[in-house]
Amino acid sequence: MYTIGEFSKINRITPKTLRYYEQIGLLKPARIDAVTGYRYYSTEQLPMIRKILRLKDLGLSLDEVREFIARPEQASLLLKAQQQRQRQVIEQAESRLARLEEYLIQSEGVPEAMGSSVSIKRLPEVTVASMRTVVPGYESYFDIVPKMGEYMGSVGAICSEPAYCFTIYHDGEYREHDIDVEICEAVIEPCRESEQVKFKTVKEVTQAACLMHTGPYATLRESYNRLFSWIGENGFRVTDSPRESYIHGIWDREDPQQWLTELQIPVTKCST
Repeated sequence: MYTIGEFSKINRITPKTLRYYEQIGLLKPARIDAVTGYRYYSTEQLPMIRKILRLKDLGLSLDEVREFIARPEQASLLLKAQQQRQRQVIEQAESRLARLEEYLIQSEGVPEAMGSSVSIKRLPEVTVASMRTVVPGYESYFDIVPKMGEYMGSVGAICSEPAYCFTIYHDGEYREHDIDVEICEAVIEPCRESEQVKFKTVKEVTQAACLMHTGPYATLRESYNRLFSWIGENGFRVTDSPRESYIHGIWDREDPQQWLTELQIPVTKCST
């Protein structure tokens, strides 16, 4: 048996942390001395504390760790959800870097034509709730997306965290009217489908040329022109339908000038 001090040193955590794990029912001592109140841990508990610490290191919350241990049949689902969250954290960091680079370009007076703010990155595979339709224009999104969200809520669909909403343009180019769109919202797992809302897996895109657009959707044309020009000028060709990933919009920014959209176009390097 190990005292709480010995057990904490072996596992490189504090006695305070062990007491907290006991308090929340995550890991209780093997024995508590009735007279002194001293806590003792057994050798058999070493694999469990190491599992807890490893799951925490992977980014799971203590509630998720507790569920992982209590419901082993849900373990794979919890890990996949965390995997998706971490991928989105990386994407957000890459998007922030792109915005920083664009700001530096603007502040230093470097011409936009140089395209330094365009980045090539991977778009990970993701499970989504999907609605494909033809819309008369961008303003239609403000009607369609809330209705899609209402349906997802009615079937218990759990959106990924952080949120990842994007639109695929099946016309293959920028259009302002009669647009063939597929609106996608990332979810943890598929749910019951309706005639309009389907659940599917959007495959990984190994390379996408990406550009951050700041401002209302009405000014997207200029950003698309800039991105398509960069693709041709830098020896790439388009391989699939363009996407728009919505980072900030009407749901969290009242001023359209603060809306932030990432344009994503799957590409491959042209053979020489």
